[in-house]
Amino acid sequence: MGRYVLSFQEIDEGRVAAVGGKGAHLGELSRIQGVTVPPGVCITTDAFERIMAQAPSIGEQVDRLARLDADDRRAIRESSAEIRRAIEAITIPDDIAAAIRDALSSLGEQSTYAVRSSATAEDTPAASFAGQQDTYLNVVGPTSVLRHVSCCWASLFTERAVTYRLRNAIDHRTVRMAVVVQRMVVPHASGILFTADPVTGDRTVASIDASFGLGEALVSGLVNPDVFKVRDDRAIARTIGTKQLAVQASSLGGTRQQEVEPELRQQPALTDAQILRLAKLGRRIEAHFGHPQDIEWCLVDDDFQFVQSRPITTLFPIPAVSDRDRHVYVSTGHQQMMTDAMRPLGISIWQLTAAAPMHEAGGRIFVDVARALSSPAGRAGLFATLGKSDPLIKDALQTIIDRDFVPLVPGAPDAGPPVKEWSAPIETDPAIVDELIAHGRASIEHLTREIRAKSGTDVFDFIATDMEERKRVAFDPRGMQIIMAGMTSSWWLNEHLEEWIGERNVADTLVQSVPNNITSEMGLDLLDVADVIRPHPKVVAFLRQVEDDGFLDELPTLPGGQESRHAIDAWLEKYGMRGVGEIDITRPRWSERPTTLVTLILGNIRNFAPGEAERRFTQGLEAARRKEAELLQRVRLLPDGVEKAEEVKRMIDRVRTFVGYREYPKYFIVNRYFAYKQALMREADRLVASNVLRDREDVFFLTFPEFRDVVRTNVVDYDLIRERNEVFLAHQRLTPPRVFTSDGEIVTGAYRRDDVPPGALVGLPVSAGTIEGRARVVFDPAKADFEPGDILVTPYTDPSWTPLFVAINGLVTEVGGLMTHGAVIAREYGLPAVVGVEHATERIRDGQRIRVHGTTGYVEILS
Repeated sequence: MGRYVLSFQEIDEGRVAAVGGKGAHLGELSRIQGVTVPPGVCITTDAFERIMAQAPSIGEQVDRLARLDADDRRAIRESSAEIRRAIEAITIPDDIAAAIRDALSSLGEQSTYAVRSSATAEDTPAASFAGQQDTYLNVVGPTSVLRHVSCCWASLFTERAVTYRLRNAIDHRTVRMAVVVQRMVVPHASGILFTADPVTGDRTVASIDASFGLGEALVSGLVNPDVFKVRDDRAIARTIGTKQLAVQASSLGGTRQQEVEPELRQQPALTDAQILRLAKLGRRIEAHFGHPQDIEWCLVDDDFQFVQSRPITTLFPIPAVSDRDRHVYVSTGHQQMMTDAMRPLGISIWQLTAAAPMHEAGGRIFVDVARALSSPAGRAGLFATLGKSDPLIKDALQTIIDRDFVPLVPGAPDAGPPVKEWSAPIETDPAIVDELIAHGRASIEHLTREIRAKSGTDVFDFIATDMEERKRVAFDPRGMQIIMAGMTSSWWLNEHLEEWIGERNVADTLVQSVPNNITSEMGLDLLDVADVIRPHPKVVAFLRQVEDDGFLDELPTLPGGQESRHAIDAWLEKYGMRGVGEIDITRPRWSERPTTLVTLILGNIRNFAPGEAERRFTQGLEAARRKEAELLQRVRLLPDGVEKAEEVKRMIDRVRTFVGYREYPKYFIVNRYFAYKQALMREADRLVASNVLRDREDVFFLTFPEFRDVVRTNVVDYDLIRERNEVFLAHQRLTPPRVFTSDGEIVTGAYRRDDVPPGALVGLPVSAGTIEGRARVVFDPAKADFEPGDILVTPYTDPSWTPLFVAINGLVTEVGGLMTHGAVIAREYGLPAVVGVEHATERIRDGQRIRVHGTTGYVEILS
């Protein structure tokens, strides 16, 4: 048809730049055998660019729009409205108007039309833009079509579309608008077909929403639609909605609401045969596009016609595997307290250094436990480790077992964690812990010394070899025995003393101020840094004004600055390899971003007196000793009390000797990662200096082997980096599940408790005690500013959050288990804590007064 108008027959998925996402998908839909699409054309982005060129001032307005904050709704509303008015005021050039009129004549002079926006950034696997731009139904006559085409162009700058782009880092100038003009159909029923269940993610279940009339009634929320679920050519669930209203085409153009006749309101909009036929057509469309689809359909004279198909962008991806077996994936991030999306280099390094095979999905790492679930011993091992630390994972796995999704296989090899081996008796000797720590430190020193001498591909070869050493150090059988000894002794004390004397979670007090906990020492040592800086008011005043990471070089020019610099440097020497999300090598470390420490140091100076670190450790030690004496005295009064007391004492000694070491393997891993990162970034800097790379952090979007190849060849694929960056941004918007299956179904667990007051938020008790205070909802530890008595509420805490723990009175997290880092440190510091409180940061508002029940595991909102 020409440059400005293309028929559907001229369009395929490769024409997104010309016809936008919606137009490209409609062109593809029309090519699928057996799939009916109402005929139509696309007014191309060339026409849009011609219009925009007629008003150069719009470019300046768009530039101003790009500088706005995504939360400044008023400014966005005013600026976007100004741009829309300017676009709608532009007269469509005669040649474009003539091309549109010619296209309409080919669709039928007497037809009415649907005029629909089709932006180049919409309906992609990464971003749907659903509902962000405008659609006009039942448009009558060419003149009205031209006017509505202008409105569609202008709708690229609706407030909701602009906000969406700002939030998703999409440049307004890179997005162009095409317009779909389609012959209008008047359906008996219409709705949406999801070829995967949009709630659970199950790819084997198709979900159909249906209502009478046009789909606008459903989209705008005027009706409760019928909902049908289909699996394997069988309807497995149906809910018939009360459809009081329908939206119908008006004879004068546009649409109107119409009451559904009372006798039809409870009748299904589709027959059983139609439901199955629609689901089968949906599977055909899905197979063509290669991903689960969100499909808009209309039923006209018992014929299904399709007016849109887009990828379902909200589904969590499924790991790519080479077989068709059933798999059950458990989140590693929920165990490591880092559920953020990771970049490819971070994922690649984690997979290469992990002791067991790890699967990537949605920028997160998962372990497949299906093989373990297929044997009785494997199931027992999982429930003894994962299940005990996180009841939500345990309950989800139990649901999968109850469904027989992974049946028991007679004679299947035991594939669970080697709990028996790790739980083998071990002598309660502190020298064993000291020896393992010394070996770990020596290994890190050797690595750091050797890797400095490497360059080019030798760096990668050296790291690959060292990864095996990392596995040996991290998974030394004696180290795992020590960790398990601490954990099982703690569990034994809690279970037996609750049974014997009726006191819950006694181990939480007994593990305060244990030796060799490198993570809890980190928070106390930062208190000591505050003690060095506190006497120097000019240093304190300077730190309050710090904005960039070069501040350390300026400190020595101030009175007391030399001592302050030395104290911070010493702390960074010991802990500077740590940082938020530290299991991801691409995330910044404290040594790289020392400004992130400034707020923490200033908070310690403001909130505490000198000597707070020693005072806290002493208080915790005394509390543990008092608790031990009290427990032993009470147990001795029981029948067989002397023998029981001896056993309790033995377990207390074991837990205090061994539980602190729990944090060292992670500490050594992060040390190795930092040495790797420093060496890798030296190679990235060399590539930048050689003009191979534009930015050193572009390597974060390469896997470890790909990075090595770039170093070897001095050639990089920037299309790949750009694509990976877009995918990463899309992954950041996804919420990772704890447990899901190879069908894509997210299986959620529940706490199944009846001992919680109505309205309370349920979680897992991990550190005993009850505390009441002001909730501080925090997402970034570098921006946290606490007052005495505050309670931290956050999605998760990894070791980098530990310095904040000295400033709070309690802890609530959405993610966590009995032995995750936040729980361990909360117990050592004596902070009541509840973890695994789903959606805590949404249900608790910053500043609300809450009560945390760390012994029983729930949170009350008081105001």
